[in-house]
Amino acid sequence: MTTTFWIWMAAALVFLIIELATPTMVFICFTAGAAAAGIYAEFYPDSYWIQGGMFAVVSVALIPLMRRFASRITKPSPQRSNVDRLIGETAIVTQQIQPDLAGKIRFESEIWAAVADEAIPAEAKVKVLSISGTKAKVERIAE
Repeated sequence: MTTTFWIWMAAALVFLIIELATPTMVFICFTAGAAAAGIYAEFYPDSYWIQGGMFAVVSVALIPLMRRFASRITKPSPQRSNVDRLIGETAIVTQQIQPDLAGKIRFESEIWAAVADEAIPAEAKVKVLSISGTKAKVERIAE
């Protein structure tokens, strides 16, 4: 086995380790490209330009295929986190909301500043429409 073969295999191993450390499904393409160039280097050890070209072509050709495969096997997180979990939920108004003046709402045990397009009295139920900074945009729920 030639030295160039082992250099390409070492490069493939490095790309594989990077892929395992950062599962992005991109470095696996470079792993396959380096392996293909290494196999070619075993038969034609002096054609460095062709080996490099083979590495580039195989790697670039696999990226769109791997992205399509990755999108099929990954699923969006079913559980929202941070402030995204508030959107669409019901809260209670603790301080009256005016169209030109923010009020306060309570969601679970948290108090948030809230704005609305209409006046909403205290103790009314509201639905959180969006979050912008530290303010929640809400609308009144018909009771």
